[in-house]
Amino acid sequence: MSQDDEIHQRITALVDEEHQLRDSGASPEHVQRLRELERQLDQAWDLLRRRQAAREFGKDDSEVTEQPESQVEGYLQ
Repeated sequence: MSQDDEIHQRITALVDEEHQLRDSGASPEHVQRLRELERQLDQAWDLLRRRQAAREFGKDDSEVTEQPESQVEGYLQ
């Protein structure tokens, strides 16, 4: 299994958990966990995109590492 496949699996698991929480109501704990899931999803998608960009430009994608949450959340949309 490739590292990209592992990232995709992680994203799928996070999205599944997010859907379960959204379907089960909005307790304070659920809201907090949803925020955490959103941050983790942002990090995973960022990592996947940066790995793909590295390959596109002929670089070694194995050198691409996950960015800190503070950096990913600071990106401009």
